[in-house]
Amino acid sequence: MKAPKELRTYCPRCNTHTEHTLSLLKTGMRRKMAAGERHHERVDRHGYGGSKAPIGVRGQVKKMKTTDKKTLKLKCKACGYTLQRVGVRLAKMEIAA
Repeated sequence: MKAPKELRTYCPRCNTHTEHTLSLLKTGMRRKMAAGERHHERVDRHGYGGSKAPIGVRGQVKKMKTTDKKTLKLKCKACGYTLQRVGVRLAKMEIAA
């Protein structure tokens, strides 16, 4: 899906509709000392293989989703306020020039 580079939408700080620039949200750096990350490292070291558990364990019988929801970052041109908007499930999204 192609999204426009600029979009006119509501800005909560300006309290009016203004022009916004669009960009896709990128994932940040993972924290190595987070509880889940430490648990994964601890479980992952035992035995062979890289995954924690096979797919059929813990009620996860259905397949995993093949796409993810793309999050858009909207930056107001008037005040610079940035808000996020969760999009629809897409395989690929690009910002049109």
